[in-house]
Amino acid sequence: MTHVRRAVQRAGERFRGGDPEAGIRTWHAFSFSGFYDPDNVRFGPLAACNEENLAPGAGFAEHPHRDVEIVTWVIEGELTHEDSAGHRTVVRAGDLQRLSAGEGVRHAERNLGHAPLRFVQMWLTPSEWGGEPSYEVVRDVPPGHRYPLARAEAVLHVFRSGRPGERVSVPDAPWIYVHVARGAVRIGEDELREGDAVRLFEASGVTVEVVASAEWLVWEMHAEPRWG
Repeated sequence: MTHVRRAVQRAGERFRGGDPEAGIRTWHAFSFSGFYDPDNVRFGPLAACNEENLAPGAGFAEHPHRDVEIVTWVIEGELTHEDSAGHRTVVRAGDLQRLSAGEGVRHAERNLGHAPLRFVQMWLTPSEWGGEPSYEVVRDVPPGHRYPLARAEAVLHVFRSGRPGERVSVPDAPWIYVHVARGAVRIGEDELREGDAVRLFEASGVTVEVVASAEWLVWEMHAEPRWG
């Protein structure tokens, strides 16, 4: 894959956010909230990839969103979601949650459990504005699961493997984003560990090699970014 341009972002290179005194620790992959880097605003339609750590009782009070696709992958613990469309759901480790904000929705996210909560939340820009908000949870996502996000012309692939040396193909796409949730994998010469990510441009014929028991997320993206 020497011909595929890529950019690695280590976990320690992410912008630190959140509110540690309130039990919220956040690592941002892109410009977000009070942090702005004009050279790191988005990658394809992916505009945010935040790793969140919430202590028991901590969370985000109700707040609004519009014209964004919010996909959440829970790594450890339980996330309680409530929104203005009437959904109240507990999302557990291994579950995938999608909130399509459409023309506008409000939601709150909290750790109401007794154990720490860790999840990755990813925001994508839809190809068209507006529409009715919608919500979905996929329980106990199996390894290799493919989750299409039609409004953003993207697909999320969820992978897990406990077999060092196993090779898994990455889809061919204009934009590929790989985030390692746990363990270690190798792409080309780069070994990626928990919290590391790589951005692949015009990916073709790329494989991920398992170094140690691992769980990783792959965004396959085909839409040109839409700017508001």
